[in-house]
Amino acid sequence: MVRTTHRKEVLGEIGSFAGFFRFPSRKYRDPVLVAGTDGVGTKVKVAAMAGNLDTVGIDLVAMCVNDILVHGAEPLFFLDYYATGKLSAREGAQVVSGVAEGCRQSGCALLGGETAEMPSVYARGEFDLAGFAVGAVDRRDIVDGKAVRPGDALVGLASTGLHSNGYSLARKVVFELLAKRVHQRVPEWGATAAEELLRPTRIYVRPVLSLLRKARVLAMAHITGGGIPGNVPRSLPRGVTAVVDRSSWEVPPVFRTICEAARLPEAEAFRTFNMGIGMVLVVRPGDADRTISHFRRKGFPATVIGEIRKGRGDARVTLVGGKR
Repeated sequence: MVRTTHRKEVLGEIGSFAGFFRFPSRKYRDPVLVAGTDGVGTKVKVAAMAGNLDTVGIDLVAMCVNDILVHGAEPLFFLDYYATGKLSAREGAQVVSGVAEGCRQSGCALLGGETAEMPSVYARGEFDLAGFAVGAVDRRDIVDGKAVRPGDALVGLASTGLHSNGYSLARKVVFELLAKRVHQRVPEWGATAAEELLRPTRIYVRPVLSLLRKARVLAMAHITGGGIPGNVPRSLPRGVTAVVDRSSWEVPPVFRTICEAARLPEAEAFRTFNMGIGMVLVVRPGDADRTISHFRRKGFPATVIGEIRKGRGDARVTLVGGKR
């Protein structure tokens, strides 16, 4: 599984004390390494409950490579850390298969990893994941948000569901408040609880990188913990406000079910979940239509969800419009 992710720059095989990757220097004029690390959070508990461990590895890669992608970086290689109370070859293979699939989707090599058995830390059946991605971008091509100005358009890329955030609340609502069984079908979702909650985080690497080769993207934000209000300002300069029209896209049913059952105020819902938007790009208004067309051709639903306006002080997000 690991070998299927290898790029031509990988040297050696799994089993050494370290992984070796020959830097693709001919591809870059003034290369800058971009690195990120993340985990999957308590989504791993749903995976353990469902006995399905082969998708959380995709989430792990997605959370890391999507983060470095927002700066225009191409993911080069990935390392994973898998810790559990009792090692199982079958379960370990399931986890690694997901990590390998995430690496294939993002075009990066699974260069190595670590597996740890810690019965004094994790109870039987419990596990945790962490990942580390390293990518590269030419210094002149770093996407840093400095050129963002009032009038620019916000393009939202659809998520595949909860992705990997808000699971402490989601698990409490679905399995305790709503008393759903993990494999019980939820009609409004058109799926079982496990199928919906374990949908892998969408990996945006390939369509975004291909867009960057033909259009200017001024800023990007990966919508993770903190939602749109907590993540979009991280990519913007001072003195602007991102005005997001929450009626410009359809919020998927899973978010409505959880938020209504938890009686979550709308502002809190948008800070806890991605609410159907997994990535936000800022482009000049004249580039918005072709940006959307590009993603739709690649099979990634996209829409204009707002605009940049003049603000004061630190960048912020303002939500406008009715529910949809």
